[in-house]
Amino acid sequence: MENNTSLQQQLLEAGVHFGHLKKKWNPKMLPYIFAEKKGIHIIDLNKTVDHLQEAAAALKQIAKSGKKIMFVATKKQAKEIVSECAKRVNMPYATERWLGGMLTNFNTVRKSVKKMQSIDKMLNDGSAESLTKKERLTLSRDKEKMEKVLGGIAQLSRLPAALFIVDIGVEHIALAEAKRLGISTFGVVDTNCDPNKVDFSIPANDDATKSIAIIANFITAAIAEGLVERQASKDEDEAHQHDDNNENEAKARRLEQEAQAEGGGRGRRGGGKGNSTEGGGITKRRVPSTRRPATK
Repeated sequence: MENNTSLQQQLLEAGVHFGHLKKKWNPKMLPYIFAEKKGIHIIDLNKTVDHLQEAAAALKQIAKSGKKIMFVATKKQAKEIVSECAKRVNMPYATERWLGGMLTNFNTVRKSVKKMQSIDKMLNDGSAESLTKKERLTLSRDKEKMEKVLGGIAQLSRLPAALFIVDIGVEHIALAEAKRLGISTFGVVDTNCDPNKVDFSIPANDDATKSIAIIANFITAAIAEGLVERQASKDEDEAHQHDDNNENEAKARRLEQEAQAEGGGRGRRGGGKGNSTEGGGITKRRVPSTRRPATK
């Protein structure tokens, strides 16, 4: 309970409870609105805490399973915060511009990423030296443009398992693509949005930098925790496997030694029986000769 209270206090100080003007509200946000003050809706921070913790727990499990979570925020006040958080946990992000079809036309987008990587390789390994100065400059500019938009998804080899979105109203294309592909969606939802459009809604102020920062950092910490637990379970499995291998080797050596000892014992016992004339040993009886002695 204390933990919740301190989190609630932090959210309050960051201005997470400030919604939009009453005239701009979405009636579906009614369950998350605490009151109205000077024409502005105030978000119920108890609901924010509950939803934030629920979303963080779900994202932690996704990270623990080894799947990717894509961060999406192209708003001016959110892009830097969100890209920093995504880099911290090595997750893909889109903070410059959402390219139409970034998810639904993923193969084509991957081709553009590969093109960007090949230009980068050309410029770095010296193979662009044979080109004219103007051509090299054109390549550099193309690479910069691509990196700006595609840099965040350069390492994404397959579709992400979830999207974390700041302002689902602005990122409606990303949200629609995720829905079409059945990708889980987590969104910071202000009083002017429909919370039912995302699988996990976090009712909060999506305009203030401090508000975005506190929520993005809380989510990132949960993802980092999931990644740490994944690594720990991997290490544990490897240790168990190593122990099992050692145990099997020791068992094999023991069996081998026992087999050798048994084989040697049998050999000695068998030799004793063969040489002995007692205790069941077979002895040859002398048969008298039937030949007559030669006469002189």
